[in-house]
Amino acid sequence: MIQLLPHQLPALSRWFPAAAPGPAALAEHALATGTGQWWADRAVHPRTVAVRCAGHALLRGDPDALTAGDLTPLADCFLPALATTFDQVTPWERMVYVQRTPPSSTPRLPWGVTVRRLTPEHAPALAELGSDAAWIHGTWGGPTALAASGLGWAALHKNRILAVACAYLLSSTYEDIACVTVPEHRREHLAIACVTALCTDIAARGHTASWSCSRDNRPSRLLAWTAGFRLEREYVHYMAGSPTRHDRLTA
Repeated sequence: MIQLLPHQLPALSRWFPAAAPGPAALAEHALATGTGQWWADRAVHPRTVAVRCAGHALLRGDPDALTAGDLTPLADCFLPALATTFDQVTPWERMVYVQRTPPSSTPRLPWGVTVRRLTPEHAPALAELGSDAAWIHGTWGGPTALAASGLGWAALHKNRILAVACAYLLSSTYEDIACVTVPEHRREHLAIACVTALCTDIAARGHTASWSCSRDNRPSRLLAWTAGFRLEREYVHYMAGSPTRHDRLTA
């Protein structure tokens, strides 16, 4: 596959769902934010298109147009092609929720903790969350871009971020959100406080908040339910290991 140039992207974005909740918003997010990379099997009249952002990839088109090597740089119909490229392809059952009701309670914060919108000045504090939490700003290209986006809310004690919730993927209708809390401050209702503030902000923009998580992630599902999210659909996400004959890719 060949990587596409920026001027080619708007025409190819129609290959993917528009105004979709959950990970289906990946293509719209990549187009709107300028993050990620796009590929096609050929530049003119492509048969297969792929978009990748923060380790996630969407494929759409004719899987017979691809060979194993075509997938190296990066739904079910692509599984045979994935299986011939990677030494391990693992199905991961996941769930997409959409906010339907207001949060069931108003959280009480610990003394000295405030919930505020992220600003560019918070970029160093986001970076200080460390590598284990770096995924939270991966779809934005780093902490500086997320902090400057105005689409994140954090629980702060002095200048330290204890929890953060942000728009992880943007579509024209939905904002799929993600949150993370530093381990030593879990069970202090910081995540629900950040999620509540973020969802209020999303509604004010005329969008709807969505939520994606693993079926097995009970804490995430409970947090989503408490924040007013209800199940929209289920899907299978495939995790690819090391390519059998090529450079490593996780998608």
